[in-house]
Amino acid sequence: MTTSTLSVANLADWVGNELGTSEWVTVGQDRIDEFARCTGDHQWIHVDIERATKESPLGGPVAHGYLTLSLLSRMCMDIGVVPSDALAAFNYGLDKVRFLTPVKAGARVRTRTVVAEVKDLGMGRKLVKLVNAVEIEGEPKPAMVAETLTLLVGSA
Repeated sequence: MTTSTLSVANLADWVGNELGTSEWVTVGQDRIDEFARCTGDHQWIHVDIERATKESPLGGPVAHGYLTLSLLSRMCMDIGVVPSDALAAFNYGLDKVRFLTPVKAGARVRTRTVVAEVKDLGMGRKLVKLVNAVEIEGEPKPAMVAETLTLLVGSA
């Protein structure tokens, strides 16, 4: 199966299967600083390069965990997790998120996504649970594993 064959009607057939791997996304210091401005989270470990380089056990600034989480939307769209026959797709929430390895400024990340569960809610609606492992290029452990929920609406 390829994501080009993914449809609202056959989503249940994908349970336990990987949808794919996204393109790499660079998490540069500019992106980290922009996220800090946007959210008001200016913790030094993220935005103070000099201090983070001197004082952090990580040797430099790292991305906010929530920045890494926020990149999932874009990365999942890269994979094609929304079937072309879906009339609409809505972020329904998260079941579980774990931040396992810090993402250092300048690192590249991508997600590997597996369909964990599909619930038929009737009237063409499907609740899809995806397990997303966000990998860091060159690192053995993922940055994050997140179970995301998407509500897909197809024709009834």
